[in-house]
Amino acid sequence: MKRRALLAASLLAAPALAQAAPKLVVIGGGFGGATAARALHRAGLAVTLVEPAEVYVSCPFSNAVIAGLREMDQQRFGYAGLRRDGIAVVHQAATAVDAAARRVTLADGTVLPYDRLVMAPGIDLRFDALPGYDQAATEAMPHAWKAGAQTLLLRRQLEAMEDGRLVVMAVPANPFRCPPGPYERASLIAHYLKTHKPRSKLMVLDAKDVFSKQKLFEQAWAALYPELLEYVPLSAGGKVTEVDVAGRVLRTEFGDHEAAVANVIPPQRAGRIAALAGVADRSGWCPVDPVSFESTLRPGIHVIGDAIIAGAMPKSAFAANAQARVCAEAVAGLLRGEAPAAPKLINTCYSIVAPDYGISIAGVYQPANGLLTDVPGAGGTSPLEAPASTRRAEAGYAEGWYRTITADVFG
Repeated sequence: MKRRALLAASLLAAPALAQAAPKLVVIGGGFGGATAARALHRAGLAVTLVEPAEVYVSCPFSNAVIAGLREMDQQRFGYAGLRRDGIAVVHQAATAVDAAARRVTLADGTVLPYDRLVMAPGIDLRFDALPGYDQAATEAMPHAWKAGAQTLLLRRQLEAMEDGRLVVMAVPANPFRCPPGPYERASLIAHYLKTHKPRSKLMVLDAKDVFSKQKLFEQAWAALYPELLEYVPLSAGGKVTEVDVAGRVLRTEFGDHEAAVANVIPPQRAGRIAALAGVADRSGWCPVDPVSFESTLRPGIHVIGDAIIAGAMPKSAFAANAQARVCAEAVAGLLRGEAPAAPKLINTCYSIVAPDYGISIAGVYQPANGLLTDVPGAGGTSPLEAPASTRRAEAGYAEGWYRTITADVFG
Protein backbone atom coordinates (compact mmCIF):
# COMPACT_ATOMS: atom_id res chain seq x y z
CA MET A 1 0.00 0.00 0.00
CA LYS A 2 2.84 2.38 0.89
CA ARG A 3 4.58 1.66 -2.42
CA ARG A 4 1.35 2.29 -4.37
CA ALA A 5 0.84 5.56 -2.48
CA LEU A 6 4.39 6.70 -3.24
CA LEU A 7 3.98 5.83 -6.93
CA ALA A 8 0.68 7.70 -7.12
CA ALA A 9 2.28 10.71 -5.42
CA SER A 10 5.19 10.71 -7.84
CA LEU A 11 2.87 10.56 -10.85
CA LEU A 12 0.82 13.44 -9.51
CA ALA A 13 3.98 15.45 -8.90
CA ALA A 14 5.35 14.96 -12.44
CA PRO A 15 3.31 17.73 -14.10
CA ALA A 16 4.26 20.14 -11.32
CA LEU A 17 7.93 19.33 -11.84
CA ALA A 18 7.56 19.94 -15.57
CA GLN A 19 5.94 23.30 -14.91
CA ALA A 20 8.78 24.22 -12.55
CA ALA A 21 11.28 23.98 -15.42
CA PRO A 22 9.93 26.21 -18.22
CA LYS A 23 11.50 26.04 -21.63
CA LEU A 24 12.95 29.34 -22.84
CA VAL A 25 14.35 30.01 -26.30
CA VAL A 26 16.07 33.18 -27.53
CA ILE A 27 16.45 33.77 -31.28
CA GLY A 28 19.30 36.09 -32.27
CA GLY A 29 22.71 36.42 -30.68
CA GLY A 30 23.44 40.13 -31.00
CA PHE A 31 23.45 42.79 -28.29
CA GLY A 32 19.77 42.15 -27.53
CA GLY A 33 19.52 38.38 -27.80
CA ALA A 34 22.78 37.51 -26.05
CA THR A 35 21.94 39.93 -23.23
CA ALA A 36 18.46 38.41 -22.85
CA ALA A 37 19.93 34.90 -22.67
CA ARG A 38 22.40 35.98 -19.99
CA ALA A 39 19.73 37.78 -17.96
CA LEU A 40 17.34 34.82 -18.10
CA HIS A 41 20.14 32.47 -17.07
CA ARG A 42 21.04 34.72 -14.14
CA ALA A 43 17.40 34.57 -13.09
CA GLY A 44 17.85 30.81 -12.62
CA LEU A 45 16.13 29.79 -15.86
CA ALA A 46 17.40 27.31 -18.43
CA VAL A 47 17.64 28.99 -21.83
CA THR A 48 18.70 28.04 -25.35
CA LEU A 49 20.19 30.75 -27.57
CA VAL A 50 19.70 30.18 -31.31
CA GLU A 51 22.18 32.05 -33.52
CA PRO A 52 23.45 30.81 -36.92
CA ALA A 53 26.78 32.67 -36.86
CA GLU A 54 29.59 31.28 -34.74
CA VAL A 55 31.21 34.72 -34.66
CA TYR A 56 29.21 37.89 -34.14
CA VAL A 57 30.45 40.94 -36.08
CA SER A 58 29.55 44.15 -34.28
CA CYS A 59 28.09 47.16 -36.10
CA PRO A 60 29.04 49.75 -33.44
CA PHE A 61 32.50 51.10 -34.32
CA SER A 62 32.42 49.44 -37.78
CA ASN A 63 32.44 52.93 -39.35
CA ALA A 64 35.93 53.31 -37.89
CA VAL A 65 36.93 50.15 -39.78
CA ILE A 66 35.72 51.72 -43.03
CA ALA A 67 37.89 54.77 -42.35
CA GLY A 68 40.97 52.66 -41.56
CA LEU A 69 41.00 53.65 -37.88
CA ARG A 70 40.21 50.17 -36.59
CA GLU A 71 40.68 46.57 -37.70
CA MET A 72 37.87 44.10 -38.30
CA ASP A 73 39.22 41.65 -35.71
CA GLN A 74 38.24 44.18 -33.05
CA GLN A 75 34.62 43.78 -34.18
CA ARG A 76 34.45 39.99 -33.85
CA PHE A 77 33.04 38.20 -30.79
CA GLY A 78 32.41 34.51 -30.13
CA TYR A 79 30.00 32.74 -27.82
CA ALA A 80 32.44 30.78 -25.65
CA GLY A 81 31.74 33.15 -22.74
CA LEU A 82 28.03 32.36 -22.81
CA ARG A 83 28.72 28.63 -22.93
CA ARG A 84 31.12 28.89 -19.99
CA ASP A 85 28.30 30.46 -18.01
CA GLY A 86 26.02 27.51 -18.72
CA ILE A 87 23.93 28.88 -21.59
CA ALA A 88 23.11 26.43 -24.38
CA VAL A 89 24.09 28.00 -27.72
CA VAL A 90 22.86 26.39 -30.94
CA HIS A 91 24.47 27.60 -34.16
CA GLN A 92 21.54 27.07 -36.48
CA ALA A 93 19.16 29.45 -38.22
CA ALA A 94 15.59 29.50 -37.00
CA THR A 95 13.47 28.81 -40.07
CA ALA A 96 9.95 28.71 -38.59
CA VAL A 97 8.05 29.62 -35.44
CA ASP A 98 4.72 27.97 -34.64
CA ALA A 99 3.21 30.40 -32.14
CA ALA A 100 0.15 28.22 -31.51
CA ALA A 101 2.16 25.07 -30.77
CA ARG A 102 4.96 27.13 -29.17
CA ARG A 103 7.87 25.62 -31.02
CA VAL A 104 10.81 26.81 -33.10
CA THR A 105 12.09 24.84 -36.09
CA LEU A 106 15.78 25.09 -36.99
CA ALA A 107 17.48 24.73 -40.38
CA ASP A 108 18.61 21.17 -39.60
CA GLY A 109 15.05 20.12 -38.71
CA THR A 110 15.48 20.29 -34.95
CA VAL A 111 12.35 21.42 -33.12
CA LEU A 112 12.68 23.42 -29.91
CA PRO A 113 9.53 23.68 -27.79
CA TYR A 114 9.17 26.77 -25.63
CA ASP A 115 6.99 28.25 -22.94
CA ARG A 116 8.25 31.75 -23.69
CA LEU A 117 10.20 32.85 -26.74
CA VAL A 118 12.38 35.96 -26.95
CA MET A 119 13.20 37.17 -30.46
CA ALA A 120 15.98 39.61 -31.34
CA PRO A 121 15.89 39.22 -35.13
CA GLY A 122 17.66 42.46 -36.01
CA ILE A 123 17.03 43.98 -39.43
CA ASP A 124 16.91 42.94 -43.05
CA LEU A 125 17.64 45.27 -45.94
CA ARG A 126 14.75 45.97 -48.30
CA PHE A 127 16.03 45.23 -51.78
CA ASP A 128 12.55 45.93 -53.16
CA ALA A 129 12.49 49.55 -52.03
CA LEU A 130 15.01 51.33 -54.28
CA PRO A 131 14.85 50.66 -58.04
CA GLY A 132 18.13 49.28 -59.34
CA TYR A 133 19.46 48.31 -55.93
CA ASP A 134 19.24 44.57 -55.33
CA GLN A 135 21.42 41.98 -53.62
CA ALA A 136 23.77 41.80 -56.61
CA ALA A 137 24.20 45.58 -56.59
CA THR A 138 25.79 45.44 -53.14
CA GLU A 139 29.00 44.08 -54.67
CA ALA A 140 29.45 47.31 -56.62
CA MET A 141 27.68 49.74 -54.28
CA PRO A 142 28.12 48.32 -50.77
CA HIS A 143 25.66 49.15 -48.03
CA ALA A 144 27.98 48.09 -45.19
CA TRP A 145 24.96 48.30 -42.87
CA LYS A 146 25.53 44.75 -41.67
CA ALA A 147 29.10 44.62 -40.47
CA GLY A 148 31.46 42.13 -42.07
CA ALA A 149 32.42 41.58 -45.70
CA GLN A 150 30.51 44.69 -46.81
CA THR A 151 32.45 46.83 -44.31
CA LEU A 152 35.75 45.69 -45.75
CA LEU A 153 34.51 46.06 -49.35
CA LEU A 154 33.66 49.73 -48.79
CA ARG A 155 37.02 50.29 -47.11
CA ARG A 156 38.88 48.69 -50.05
CA GLN A 157 36.94 50.79 -52.55
CA LEU A 158 37.92 53.98 -50.73
CA GLU A 159 41.54 52.88 -50.58
CA ALA A 160 41.61 52.05 -54.30
CA MET A 161 39.88 55.26 -55.40
CA GLU A 162 41.99 57.81 -57.25
CA ASP A 163 42.42 61.11 -55.40
CA GLY A 164 40.19 63.87 -56.68
CA ARG A 165 37.14 61.63 -57.24
CA LEU A 166 33.65 61.75 -55.70
CA VAL A 167 32.23 59.50 -52.97
CA VAL A 168 28.42 59.49 -52.69
CA MET A 169 26.35 58.18 -49.78
CA ALA A 170 22.60 57.53 -49.95
CA VAL A 171 20.75 57.68 -46.62
CA PRO A 172 17.17 56.35 -46.25
CA ALA A 173 14.13 57.83 -44.56
CA ASN A 174 13.29 56.73 -41.01
CA PRO A 175 13.04 54.22 -39.46
CA PHE A 176 16.32 52.34 -39.76
CA ARG A 177 19.02 50.85 -37.56
CA CYS A 178 21.20 53.39 -35.69
CA PRO A 179 19.75 56.80 -36.63
CA PRO A 180 23.07 58.71 -36.18
CA GLY A 181 25.08 55.97 -37.93
CA PRO A 182 25.10 57.39 -41.48
CA TYR A 183 26.31 60.77 -40.25
CA GLU A 184 29.09 59.24 -38.18
CA ARG A 185 30.07 57.28 -41.29
CA ALA A 186 30.04 60.43 -43.39
CA SER A 187 32.26 62.13 -40.82
CA LEU A 188 34.80 59.31 -40.75
CA ILE A 189 34.87 58.92 -44.53
CA ALA A 190 35.52 62.67 -44.71
CA HIS A 191 38.33 62.22 -42.19
CA TYR A 192 39.82 59.47 -44.36
CA LEU A 193 39.65 61.69 -47.44
CA LYS A 194 41.14 64.63 -45.59
CA THR A 195 44.02 62.46 -44.40
CA HIS A 196 44.67 60.34 -47.51
CA LYS A 197 42.88 61.85 -50.53
CA PRO A 198 42.44 65.56 -49.87
CA ARG A 199 41.39 66.46 -53.42
CA SER A 200 38.38 64.13 -53.18
CA LYS A 201 34.90 64.99 -51.96
CA LEU A 202 32.00 63.29 -50.19
CA MET A 203 28.37 64.01 -51.04
CA VAL A 204 25.64 62.80 -48.65
CA LEU A 205 22.20 62.42 -50.25
CA ASP A 206 19.55 62.17 -47.53
CA ALA A 207 15.87 61.21 -47.86
CA LYS A 208 14.97 63.49 -44.92
CA ASP A 209 15.61 67.01 -43.68
CA VAL A 210 16.11 66.31 -39.97
CA PHE A 211 18.38 63.73 -38.33
CA SER A 212 19.78 62.73 -34.96
CA LYS A 213 22.38 65.08 -33.43
CA GLN A 214 22.07 67.25 -36.52
CA LYS A 215 23.39 70.51 -35.07
CA LEU A 216 26.36 68.74 -33.49
CA PHE A 217 27.26 66.98 -36.73
CA GLU A 218 26.86 70.11 -38.83
CA GLN A 219 29.03 72.09 -36.44
CA ALA A 220 31.72 69.42 -36.62
CA TRP A 221 31.55 69.25 -40.42
CA ALA A 222 31.92 73.01 -40.72
CA ALA A 223 34.96 72.96 -38.45
CA LEU A 224 36.67 69.81 -39.73
CA TYR A 225 35.54 69.13 -43.30
CA PRO A 226 34.26 72.39 -44.84
CA GLU A 227 35.55 71.67 -48.36
CA LEU A 228 35.22 67.88 -48.28
CA LEU A 229 31.66 67.09 -47.20
CA GLU A 230 28.50 68.28 -48.94
CA TYR A 231 25.20 67.41 -47.28
CA VAL A 232 22.07 67.42 -49.47
CA PRO A 233 18.78 67.07 -47.53
CA LEU A 234 15.41 65.94 -48.88
CA SER A 235 14.23 69.49 -49.53
CA ALA A 236 17.28 70.18 -51.72
CA GLY A 237 16.95 66.98 -53.76
CA GLY A 238 18.65 64.49 -51.47
CA LYS A 239 16.27 61.57 -51.88
CA VAL A 240 17.74 58.88 -54.14
CA THR A 241 14.99 57.46 -56.35
CA GLU A 242 17.01 55.01 -58.46
CA VAL A 243 20.52 53.69 -58.90
CA ASP A 244 22.40 52.72 -62.06
CA VAL A 245 24.87 50.16 -60.83
CA ALA A 246 26.82 49.80 -64.08
CA GLY A 247 27.36 53.55 -64.34
CA ARG A 248 27.70 54.10 -60.58
CA VAL A 249 25.00 56.75 -60.82
CA LEU A 250 22.59 57.74 -58.05
CA ARG A 251 19.49 59.47 -59.41
CA THR A 252 17.35 62.01 -57.57
CA GLU A 253 14.43 64.17 -58.71
CA PHE A 254 16.89 67.07 -58.95
CA GLY A 255 19.60 65.34 -61.01
CA ASP A 256 22.09 62.50 -61.32
CA HIS A 257 25.30 61.99 -59.34
CA GLU A 258 28.07 59.81 -60.72
CA ALA A 259 30.28 58.34 -57.99
CA ALA A 260 33.69 56.75 -57.97
CA VAL A 261 32.57 55.05 -54.75
CA ALA A 262 28.89 54.73 -53.84
CA ASN A 263 27.62 53.70 -50.40
CA VAL A 264 23.88 52.99 -50.56
CA ILE A 265 22.06 52.41 -47.27
CA PRO A 266 18.64 51.04 -48.30
CA PRO A 267 15.38 51.07 -46.34
CA GLN A 268 15.03 48.30 -43.77
CA ARG A 269 12.57 46.08 -41.91
CA ALA A 270 12.64 43.49 -39.12
CA GLY A 271 14.66 40.34 -39.80
CA ARG A 272 12.85 37.72 -41.92
CA ILE A 273 12.12 35.34 -39.05
CA ALA A 274 9.90 38.04 -37.51
CA ALA A 275 7.53 37.89 -40.48
CA LEU A 276 7.62 34.08 -40.46
CA ALA A 277 6.69 34.11 -36.78
CA GLY A 278 3.83 36.52 -37.39
CA VAL A 279 5.18 39.23 -35.09
CA ALA A 280 5.79 41.86 -37.81
CA ASP A 281 2.92 44.00 -39.05
CA ARG A 282 2.41 45.61 -42.47
CA SER A 283 5.07 48.21 -41.74
CA GLY A 284 7.66 45.41 -41.60
CA TRP A 285 8.38 46.13 -37.93
CA CYS A 286 7.17 44.45 -34.74
CA PRO A 287 4.60 46.04 -32.41
CA VAL A 288 5.15 45.12 -28.75
CA ASP A 289 3.81 45.86 -25.29
CA PRO A 290 6.34 48.44 -24.01
CA VAL A 291 6.17 47.02 -20.47
CA SER A 292 7.02 43.36 -21.17
CA PHE A 293 8.05 43.53 -24.86
CA GLU A 294 5.52 40.78 -25.55
CA SER A 295 4.29 40.85 -29.14
CA THR A 296 0.86 42.41 -29.55
CA LEU A 297 0.30 39.97 -32.44
CA ARG A 298 1.52 36.66 -30.98
CA PRO A 299 1.14 35.94 -27.23
CA GLY A 300 4.07 34.17 -25.62
CA ILE A 301 6.62 35.76 -27.96
CA HIS A 302 8.66 38.76 -26.82
CA VAL A 303 10.56 40.90 -29.34
CA ILE A 304 13.45 43.27 -28.57
CA GLY A 305 16.07 45.35 -30.33
CA ASP A 306 16.18 46.88 -33.80
CA ALA A 307 13.14 44.93 -35.04
CA ILE A 308 10.53 46.56 -32.79
CA ILE A 309 8.29 49.59 -33.03
CA ALA A 310 9.64 51.36 -29.94
CA GLY A 311 8.21 54.84 -30.26
CA ALA A 312 10.79 57.42 -29.21
CA MET A 313 13.47 54.87 -28.28
CA PRO A 314 15.93 54.52 -31.17
CA LYS A 315 17.28 51.35 -32.74
CA SER A 316 20.74 50.97 -31.19
CA ALA A 317 22.96 48.43 -29.44
CA PHE A 318 22.56 50.29 -26.15
CA ALA A 319 18.75 50.23 -26.55
CA ALA A 320 18.71 46.52 -27.40
CA ASN A 321 20.82 45.76 -24.35
CA ALA A 322 18.49 47.78 -22.09
CA GLN A 323 15.35 46.25 -23.58
CA ALA A 324 16.77 42.75 -23.15
CA ARG A 325 17.25 43.23 -19.42
CA VAL A 326 13.72 44.59 -18.93
CA CYS A 327 12.25 41.84 -21.11
CA ALA A 328 14.09 39.07 -19.23
CA GLU A 329 12.84 40.41 -15.90
CA ALA A 330 9.29 40.54 -17.28
CA VAL A 331 9.52 36.98 -18.64
CA ALA A 332 10.83 35.65 -15.32
CA GLY A 333 7.99 37.41 -13.50
CA LEU A 334 5.31 36.19 -15.88
CA LEU A 335 6.51 32.62 -15.39
CA ARG A 336 5.96 33.14 -11.65
CA GLY A 337 2.51 34.54 -12.32
CA GLU A 338 3.55 38.14 -11.59
CA ALA A 339 2.55 41.15 -13.66
CA PRO A 340 5.61 43.11 -14.84
CA ALA A 341 6.13 46.61 -13.53
CA ALA A 342 6.36 49.57 -15.92
CA PRO A 343 10.05 50.16 -16.65
CA LYS A 344 12.22 53.16 -17.36
CA LEU A 345 14.86 52.55 -20.00
CA ILE A 346 17.99 54.51 -20.89
CA ASN A 347 19.77 54.86 -24.20
CA THR A 348 23.04 56.64 -24.92
CA CYS A 349 24.47 56.85 -28.41
CA TYR A 350 28.01 58.02 -29.08
CA SER A 351 29.25 59.13 -32.49
CA ILE A 352 32.85 59.64 -33.53
CA VAL A 353 33.35 62.43 -36.07
CA ALA A 354 37.17 62.32 -35.90
CA PRO A 355 39.56 60.16 -33.85
CA ASP A 356 39.65 62.70 -31.03
CA TYR A 357 36.17 64.17 -31.47
CA GLY A 358 33.11 62.48 -29.97
CA ILE A 359 29.50 63.58 -29.51
CA SER A 360 26.55 61.88 -27.85
CA ILE A 361 22.81 61.84 -27.28
CA ALA A 362 21.04 60.27 -24.31
CA GLY A 363 17.40 59.61 -23.51
CA VAL A 364 15.18 58.11 -20.84
CA TYR A 365 11.99 56.33 -21.91
CA GLN A 366 8.84 55.02 -20.28
CA PRO A 367 5.66 53.27 -21.52
CA ALA A 368 2.76 55.51 -22.52
CA ASN A 369 -0.11 54.89 -24.94
CA GLY A 370 1.33 51.58 -26.08
CA LEU A 371 4.78 52.94 -26.98
CA LEU A 372 8.00 54.02 -25.31
CA THR A 373 7.98 57.79 -24.91
CA ASP A 374 10.57 60.33 -23.76
CA VAL A 375 10.63 61.15 -20.07
CA PRO A 376 10.26 64.95 -20.05
CA GLY A 377 13.38 66.77 -18.92
CA ALA A 378 15.59 63.67 -19.06
CA GLY A 379 18.41 63.03 -21.50
CA GLY A 380 19.97 65.49 -23.92
CA THR A 381 22.93 65.92 -26.24
CA SER A 382 26.52 67.03 -25.96
CA PRO A 383 26.83 70.82 -25.66
CA LEU A 384 27.14 72.65 -28.95
CA GLU A 385 29.79 75.02 -27.68
CA ALA A 386 32.31 72.72 -26.04
CA PRO A 387 36.10 72.84 -25.85
CA ALA A 388 38.30 70.32 -27.63
CA SER A 389 38.96 68.62 -24.29
CA THR A 390 35.25 67.75 -23.99
CA ARG A 391 35.17 66.30 -27.50
CA ARG A 392 38.28 64.22 -26.74
CA ALA A 393 36.73 63.00 -23.50
CA GLU A 394 33.55 61.92 -25.28
CA ALA A 395 35.59 59.98 -27.84
CA GLY A 396 37.20 58.19 -24.91
CA TYR A 397 33.82 57.56 -23.28
CA ALA A 398 32.65 55.95 -26.52
CA GLU A 399 35.61 53.55 -26.50
CA GLY A 400 34.98 52.77 -22.83
CA TRP A 401 31.29 52.10 -23.46
CA TYR A 402 32.13 49.72 -26.30
CA ARG A 403 34.64 47.74 -24.23
CA THR A 404 32.19 47.51 -21.35
CA ILE A 405 29.11 46.43 -23.31
CA THR A 406 30.92 43.83 -25.41
CA ALA A 407 32.56 42.32 -22.32
CA ASP A 408 29.20 42.26 -20.54
CA VAL A 409 27.33 40.71 -23.47
CA PHE A 410 29.88 38.26 -24.84
CA GLY A 411 32.20 37.77 -21.88
